[in-house]
Amino acid sequence: MGAGFVRAMLKKGEEVQVWNRTFSKAKDLEQYGAKAFENIEDAVKNADVIHLAVKDDATVDDALAQAEKGLKPGAEIVDHTTTTIEGAIKRTKEWKEKGFPYLHAPVFMGPQNALESTGYMLVSGDQNLIKELEPQLSALTGKLINFGDETGKAAAMKLTGNLFLVAFGASIADTLSFAESMGISKEELSRLFDQWNPGASMPRRIQRMTGNDYSDPSWRLEMARKDTGLFLKEAEQKGQKLHIIPAVAALMDEWIKKGHGKEDWSIIGKPE
Repeated sequence: MGAGFVRAMLKKGEEVQVWNRTFSKAKDLEQYGAKAFENIEDAVKNADVIHLAVKDDATVDDALAQAEKGLKPGAEIVDHTTTTIEGAIKRTKEWKEKGFPYLHAPVFMGPQNALESTGYMLVSGDQNLIKELEPQLSALTGKLINFGDETGKAAAMKLTGNLFLVAFGASIADTLSFAESMGISKEELSRLFDQWNPGASMPRRIQRMTGNDYSDPSWRLEMARKDTGLFLKEAEQKGQKLHIIPAVAALMDEWIKKGHGKEDWSIIGKPE
């Protein structure tokens, strides 16, 4: 993703100095106009804004520690890494105290998004800093989403979004496994979802699940559990193991045991 950001910046006329833990990757970007450095301390020299896109909290801290002596006074740090909330808050405070404004700006973007300046970038915290950086950040993404002045909120939103993506992907994996065991081809499955888009109901589903009113069910929990039992039975008969659905069935059973079988099945998402 970092390489995509660099190429996008260069296309927009920015002067970019680049460092990567694997120097050959940084060197490869020189063909597009970047200047590569083996040492991160040299890479950040004279830079007004430092963008980071690395692995995690530890690699962010390590990279900034190595770069610190090369930072020009007042240089602004923009970190696109997916990190812990605590880490984002800690770095914001520590680097501000050192005289370097730090903004955590995680993204819902892949390498192609970074290259094409599409996707979503999240920010929160110091609104004056965000306002100053907004033109540059907005140019690097499809939509810049500002979650207000709470430091760490962008990190929380990014983790929440990624949790959904992981859960969604795992659910698709169960769906594909089940369909294959039922003799449904990939083409037939694609045809179904080309015609029927369950994602269209997601805003309404979230509203239902967060509204705390499950009394007017569109799908009663007891009926959803019956169908879930059918999934599991059919899969077992075909020798197909499902990974997510058994846990969902167990959760449904818990809520039915509490007396909620006739309420909307989305009650299983109610915080306890």
